[in-house]
Amino acid sequence: MPLLENGQIVQDGWTLVEDGQPLPDGDILLPLSRLSEGLGRNGKGRLGIVLKPDERVSDLKEALPRLDLVSLNFPIFRDGRAFTQARSLREHLHFAGAVRVTGHFLPDQYEFLLRCGVSQLVIPEQSDLAVWQQAHERITVAYQPSVLNERPEGFAFRRFLTP
Repeated sequence: MPLLENGQIVQDGWTLVEDGQPLPDGDILLPLSRLSEGLGRNGKGRLGIVLKPDERVSDLKEALPRLDLVSLNFPIFRDGRAFTQARSLREHLHFAGAVRVTGHFLPDQYEFLLRCGVSQLVIPEQSDLAVWQQAHERITVAYQPSVLNERPEGFAFRRFLTP
């Protein structure tokens, strides 16, 4: 599936390693259950973690400085837990690496994903990039704070979090 980053399709150099598979060299994405195994590996390459919607972001707190990517999932487009997970990674845990989303999300959610701290989206095959770009440009006013260091326009109904 294509990987959208900064409005462009980019090559995905990460290898998803499932439970029971040996750890290869290179950049690997592991499930949270294999975090300690990934942190202890001797191979070269970056480490990323796949976080399920029902897993807590706070479980990554100690490992975040050693992670380069956290992948979140939308099991269905109405399930918004990945928005919360992304925002928590950026605002509360100050994660500076890449935040990727996979699963079922809509172009209409693109701008909101960016505002929550998502940097990469795995979009469906045969997706029209123009549709995603249009969705990104359509929303120009936001009322809530953003992790993008934008100033909210109008009244914010959500309090700003203090570091």
